[in-house]
Amino acid sequence: MNCIILTVKVIKNAGQSFFKDGTALTELVVQLPQIRKNNTSILIHLSVWGKLSHDVAKYYQPDDYIIIEGYISLKNINNDKDLNLLDKQIEISVLKLYPLLLKS
Repeated sequence: MNCIILTVKVIKNAGQSFFKDGTALTELVVQLPQIRKNNTSILIHLSVWGKLSHDVAKYYQPDDYIIIEGYISLKNINNDKDLNLLDKQIEISVLKLYPLLLKS
């Protein structure tokens, strides 16, 4: 199984979109909290579906800390089409989400 539980900081709420069948999708960009200042930050893309998507779009803002539970996957992304370089992007489909420290 590839189930994961993480505490993350919301960097960007990319907004909510809807499919033709009415399914809601909210995408977030989050960062793992860093203890050391020298480390580079790891950005993760979250996909939140259905009823939970409405709550995430409404209540969570940048700089909020949340606990997420979901399934992790890696996507190939093409950074430079001329050189055809492939890179990996971490994406998590969120099943459950809990507030930890909210800004407002």
